[in-house]
Amino acid sequence: MARHDADARADSGTRRQVRRRAARALVYSGLVSLFTVTCYFVLPLSSEVTTRTVLTLVLGLGLVVVVLAWHVRSIIRSPYPRIRAAAALATLVPLFLVVFAASYYVMSRSAPASFSEPLTRLTSAYFTVTVFSTVGFGDIVPVTSAARAATTVQMLGDVVLVGVVARVIVGAARRGVARKETEESDPESDPAADSGDG
Repeated sequence: MARHDADARADSGTRRQVRRRAARALVYSGLVSLFTVTCYFVLPLSSEVTTRTVLTLVLGLGLVVVVLAWHVRSIIRSPYPRIRAAAALATLVPLFLVVFAASYYVMSRSAPASFSEPLTRLTSAYFTVTVFSTVGFGDIVPVTSAARAATTVQMLGDVVLVGVVARVIVGAARRGVARKETEESDPESDPAADSGDG
């Protein structure tokens, strides 16, 4: 009976630890997302579309790829891969959207006729989300070739993010779960090898 009670307490402690790690990972992702969005609304952005602006867009998309690669690695190594996968999506999607919202905002400030109406930071974010969600209300539309090209790049990126990236993250979560189950079934495995957060 005492052994059963000890096992129940240990199991309860493990569940509490999982909930704490899940909460910590999701709060961290939420804070990173909040920081990303705050930077978008607060930091000064150029009012000219230049080679530097295009390079910044490309570097921003490169940053999304780097963050994705880091998240995939951490999901696979994490003792709680499903939690880490949810946290990864909560970080990646806002970063991706902010890169395009900033691009549209700068484009609109540089050439106000780029879109059907001049864009503020908020309307740029709104337009980015409507394109991402494929709602396409039609109240804001790209007019110039450059604006249409940037929107096309976002639409292609949306397909990649929703299709390929989600699949990669889910695949990484499955690999992480399989790795965790293998370690749990093999008492000789080294749990110290898992240094990832939940």
